[in-house]
Amino acid sequence: MSKENTGKAFDLKLIKRLVAYTKPYKATYYFVVISAILLAFLAVARPYMLKTAVNDYITDSDEKGLLLICALMLGVLLVEVTMQWAYNFYANLLAQDLIKDIRIKLFQHMLRFKMKYYDKSSVGVLVTRTVQDMERIGEIFSNGFFQIISDFLKIFVIAAVMLFSSWKLTLIVFSILPIILYATYLFQKAMKKAFVEVRREVSNLNSFVQERITGMKILQIFTREKEEYKQFKAINERHKKSWVATVWYNSIFLAVIELVSSATIGLVVWFGGLDAVKNGATIGDIFMFIQLTQMLFRPLRQIADKFNGLQMGMVAAGRVFAILDTESSIDNKGTLEASEIKGAISFDKVHFGYTEKEEVLHGISFDVHVGETVAIVGATGAGKSTIINLLNRFYEIQSGEIKIDNTNIDDFTLTSLRSNIAIVLQDVFLFADSILNNITLKNEEIKEEDVIAAAKDIGVHDFINTLPGGYHYNVKERGTMLSSGQRQLIAFLRAYVSNPSILILDEATSSVDSYSEMLIQEATEKITEGRTSIVIAHRLATIKKASKILVMDSGTIVESGTHEELLEKENGYYRNLYEVQFMAEERRVS
Repeated sequence: MSKENTGKAFDLKLIKRLVAYTKPYKATYYFVVISAILLAFLAVARPYMLKTAVNDYITDSDEKGLLLICALMLGVLLVEVTMQWAYNFYANLLAQDLIKDIRIKLFQHMLRFKMKYYDKSSVGVLVTRTVQDMERIGEIFSNGFFQIISDFLKIFVIAAVMLFSSWKLTLIVFSILPIILYATYLFQKAMKKAFVEVRREVSNLNSFVQERITGMKILQIFTREKEEYKQFKAINERHKKSWVATVWYNSIFLAVIELVSSATIGLVVWFGGLDAVKNGATIGDIFMFIQLTQMLFRPLRQIADKFNGLQMGMVAAGRVFAILDTESSIDNKGTLEASEIKGAISFDKVHFGYTEKEEVLHGISFDVHVGETVAIVGATGAGKSTIINLLNRFYEIQSGEIKIDNTNIDDFTLTSLRSNIAIVLQDVFLFADSILNNITLKNEEIKEEDVIAAAKDIGVHDFINTLPGGYHYNVKERGTMLSSGQRQLIAFLRAYVSNPSILILDEATSSVDSYSEMLIQEATEKITEGRTSIVIAHRLATIKKASKILVMDSGTIVESGTHEELLEKENGYYRNLYEVQFMAEERRVS
C-alpha cells in the first residue's frame, strides 16, 4: 500500500486486469465496444450529408432532393441519438457490475488479513479504497477507456473524409494539429502529477475525519477542539489546493483548444472562400469542413477530459490492486476440522513479537487441562493479551508450538479453530444493529429463543427486557446507547450462545457500576462452568476461584500456582501484586 502509483493513463497491466473482470458480462462488454465503433462512423455522416445538400440540392434549387436529404439527416440523427443513449446506459451498467465485483473481492480479501495488517493501516485510507476509489475505477469504463477509443477512431474517420474531399483544406487543419497535440501532452503530464496528489490528499482527509469522529470523546475531554480544528483546516486547505491545480490546468487547456479551434475554422473559411471564388471550389466543402473541424477538435478536447477520469481511475485501480496483491493472510493450510475439541491447551517455548526486533513473549510454556480455569495476572504490557491473540491465530508465532488437545493449532482449519474459541474482550465492540444481531452476528443457526434461554441462564435477560424493543433494541454505532457494563454483558452473552469449547475472558470492570459488576461476576461463573477458560483477571474473586494462576512479567511467566500457594512465597511477584492491588479490594468487599 505504501508504493505510490504513478497514474499512467494507459497502464496496460492494469487495463488487462480490469478487462478480466468483464468476462461474466461479455454480451454487455461487446455491445459497448461495437457501439463505440459505430458512433465514430455515424458522427461524420451528417456533415457529409450537409455537403451533399448544399452542393447538389440548395445550389440547384432541388426542393424534393433537399427534403429527402434532410429526412435522411434526421433519420441518421435519431439513430445516432438512440445508439448514444444505449452506449451510455450499458457502459455505466458494465462499470457498476465491475466495481461491485471488485469491491466484493476486495472486502473478502480484507476479511482474511492478519491483525498485524490492521495494526499498521489507517481505517480511513482503507475506507477510501473500498468506497471512493471503486467509483473512480468505474469511470474507466463508464466515461474513459471506451470513449477514448471511440474518440480516436472518430478522429481517424474525420481525417479520412477530409482528405478524400479536399487535401488543401485538410492540410490547413492538419498544420494546426501539432499545436493541439503538444498542448494535450503538456496537459496530461501536469494532470498526472496533480491527480496523484489529489488521491493522496483525499485519503489523508478521510483518515483524519474518521479518526477524529471516532475519538471525539477524547478530544472533548481534553479540550483539544481548537487544535484539531486548526489541523483540519490545514489538511482541508491542502485538499483544496490539490483540486485547484487540476482546475487550473483544465482552464488553461480548454482556453487554448477553443482559441486554436476558432483560428482554424477562420483559416478554413478564408482559404476555402478564396478557392471557391478563384477556382470554383464548392461551398458545400466549406460547410462540411467547418463542422468536421469542430468535430475533430472536440474529440481532442474530450479525450483530454476523459484522460482525467482515466488517470484518476488508474491511480485508484493501482491502489486497490495493491491491497488485493498484499499477502497478509494467516497461513490456512490446516486440514483438520476441530469438531470435537475438549479444550486442553499447551504452550511450549513460544516466542513472539509484533515486530521482528521487539519480542513480546520470551519462550513461555504452560498447560491448561480440560475444564480448568486459568487466571493470568501481571502488569500492563506483560504479554497477557498476546496469549489470547496467539491462541486464536490472529498472529503467527516466531518459534515454539501451541497445541489444543495435543494437536498443533496450525493443523486445524482457521474457521473450525476459531469457532471453538469464544472471547470476551475488555473493549467490547458492538455494531450499529439490534442486540439480537450483535449476539448472533446473524448466524442463522442461532435462533432468538436460544438467545433468550442463554440470557436467562447467565442472568442478563431482565436487563435486556428493560430496553425499548428488548432484544431488537438498536445499540447504534459501537454500542453507544449502552453503558460499558451493559456492553460487556452483551459480549458475555455473545460468547455463551456460541457454546465454545474454550473461553477467553478479559473481564475488566473498572468503569462499570456495582450492579453491572455483580451481573458480570455471575455471568463469569456461569459461562466458565464446565469448560476450559483463560481469564485475564482483574478481580480478586475470579483469581481466587481459578484452578491455576499464571503470573506474567515482561513476556515471561515468573510464577504459577493457586492463590494460596503463591501467597506463601516470600517476596513473590504475586504476593507483592496482591498486597498492592488486591488487598484494598478485599477490604472493600468485606
